Amino acid sequence: MGGKKSDPANWRQSTRLVRGGTERSAFGETSEGLFLTSGYVYESAEEAEQAFKGEKQRYMYSRYANPTVTMFEKRLALLEGAETCVSTATGMAAVFAALASQLKAGDRVVSSRALFGSCLYIIAEQLPKFGIETVLVDGIDLEEWKAALSTETQCVFLETPSNPVLEIIDIQAVSDLAHEAGAKIIVDNVFATPILQRPLELGADIVMYSATKHIDGQGRTLGGAILTNDTDFIENDLTPFFRHTGPSLSPFNAWVMLKGLETLDIRVQRHCENAHAVAGFLSNRKEITRVNYPGNKDHPQHDLAMAQMGDGGTMVSFDIDGGKEAAFRFLNALGLIDIANNLGDAKSLATHPATTTHQRLSPEERADLNITEGLVRLSVGLEDAEDIKEDLDRALTALGK
Repeated sequence: MGGKKSDPANWRQSTRLVRGGTERSAFGETSEGLFLTSGYVYESAEEAEQAFKGEKQRYMYSRYANPTVTMFEKRLALLEGAETCVSTATGMAAVFAALASQLKAGDRVVSSRALFGSCLYIIAEQLPKFGIETVLVDGIDLEEWKAALSTETQCVFLETPSNPVLEIIDIQAVSDLAHEAGAKIIVDNVFATPILQRPLELGADIVMYSATKHIDGQGRTLGGAILTNDTDFIENDLTPFFRHTGPSLSPFNAWVMLKGLETLDIRVQRHCENAHAVAGFLSNRKEITRVNYPGNKDHPQHDLAMAQMGDGGTMVSFDIDGGKEAAFRFLNALGLIDIANNLGDAKSLATHPATTTHQRLSPEERADLNITEGLVRLSVGLEDAEDIKEDLDRALTALGK
């Protein structure tokens, strides 16, 4: 006979990542059960009626909820320190659901300008089609935030560190300004991960992730998540939107990401160790004119980054002297590091933002965001740091500077 169960509320982070949210079936499986089912049966017509009326809480349809998905949501919520997690099919589904579920024509959104390309598309192009006013500001300039939020606003959106130049936004300061304007603040925490940064503890109302990145961590599946302590937002805005528009996470992907969460802590630690080593190496190269890494003391927001993040992060970006032509020569000379626009993977991945993730922006818009033609974004993987540096050395040396 088993002993008394340990209280998850008392578990430390690594334990939560391995055991949080687990619900075993009658078969007593060790690994979390994978429930590949679209629907569920009822004992009677009366039970079905009670379920649809909300009088009985149970699984009804996997577009609404699924046992495997629920385990993933509970585990991630434990890690984040959030009351509620709603998972989605992709990170972009999480972004759109978090915004669209609470906005209507005539509402106003203020957002940082430095965003992932698809996020910027939703804010700057898609929302205005629905009659929603959107205002973009320089995320690191608190005066611009103050000016923009001097008018009543419904929602604030930002990502920090930003993609791809790794600017750091003061979450607490912007949250305070947002709340004074009557707005809920959404933080895209993808680059920092819940291991390094907890936006809800810094004043944010909602935090979202592309679980495709570090949470899966091995380039296998797509997924997203929205986390909050705001029960009114969940009950009145997000749940009805989610149930009727259908951006649900598949049970298989949720199961894969449960496995990913088990090792997230140790992986992020290793990513950060390697990123520190790589950023230091790149800072001493004559072929490079600028290195962006929040963990470097010469980063413009280093002190802020270290105040609200547990470490410098897993991402490094840098400018190669010679523009696009030199950047392409560098990328094509890499032998270990792959050219790919994903990130947070066990494998080191490099991309050229000006022609990939941010190619839809005009040259002027990219210039405003410091996305130069020579900028390369590097997601530092879990390989031996010396092998990563050797590959970078070979590719930089091939430039012949």
